[in-house]
Amino acid sequence: MPESHPRAAARMRSDMTQGLDVVDAHMHLWDLQRIRYPWLTPPLPVGITGDVSPIARDYLLDNYLDDAARGEVRVRKIVHIEAGALPADALAETHWLQGLADARGYPQAIVAHAELEKAGSAALLERHAAQRNVRGIRQILNWHRDPAKTYTPRDLLADQAWQAGFARLKHHGLSFDLQIYPAQMSATARLASRHPDTRLILNHTGMPVEKDAAGIELWRSGMRLLAAQPNVAVKISGLAMLDWHWSEASLRPFVLETLEIFGTERSMIASNFPVDRLFGAFGDFYAAYRRILAGASAAERANLFSATAERIYRI
Repeated sequence: MPESHPRAAARMRSDMTQGLDVVDAHMHLWDLQRIRYPWLTPPLPVGITGDVSPIARDYLLDNYLDDAARGEVRVRKIVHIEAGALPADALAETHWLQGLADARGYPQAIVAHAELEKAGSAALLERHAAQRNVRGIRQILNWHRDPAKTYTPRDLLADQAWQAGFARLKHHGLSFDLQIYPAQMSATARLASRHPDTRLILNHTGMPVEKDAAGIELWRSGMRLLAAQPNVAVKISGLAMLDWHWSEASLRPFVLETLEIFGTERSMIASNFPVDRLFGAFGDFYAAYRRILAGASAAERANLFSATAERIYRI
């Protein structure tokens, strides 16, 4: 008797993730009783990820490790990316995560939040940088003319105060996690060129939000502009946020073209959990990535699943 589809899918996932050791370069935790997250607090906003109510509950380290274990993925190290806390709670989030790292070992790296255009950002950067596991800063910069797609009311990349705040990262040895849309890539490439000593890490495969021919070409050309800057790296992650019914076939061209543009020494696979939990299981994503990368060498796979993240985030 043939296996049922769910059982066959589970077996395929197990075959493709068994023995897989990873450094997860992009994940989140949140304790809603401890820290305020406006996007996880009713009334819940609706953005590019749709209905977030399934993840609008505590997501703690053990929840994350359970998701990875069910997918038969062994997570050796994690990079925690700020999770959209209320800006006034940004330092509290960092202190909570550092306390967790001191007690449990995870997360090995913390990317904290700061509003770089604000007057108090210099002091905040100093306080973040004082925490042992902090490696960088993220401030989501996605700006789009479509109100349903934009994260910010204006394009902060063009803001002089924001640029001055960005320039302070070098003083603290902090990287910058870069979440933008393709239309912002040319301006970001110029930013990277002006600050060659600051590492920028492009989030979520550059977020190709428009999937028509013009949108894909804008993404492709922007990725090449960014890759021309040696201080820019990329995370292959988050594609499901823009492709809710994703498949291996729909991910494949973005994964392979990103690798062609950036190479494996500046690319890393990441889960984006629990956000991508809205669209699939932990093991399903990693199994798809592993199948897509079946033609890569052992050294290339090691870069993508662990070594690049360890080097870039200094863990």
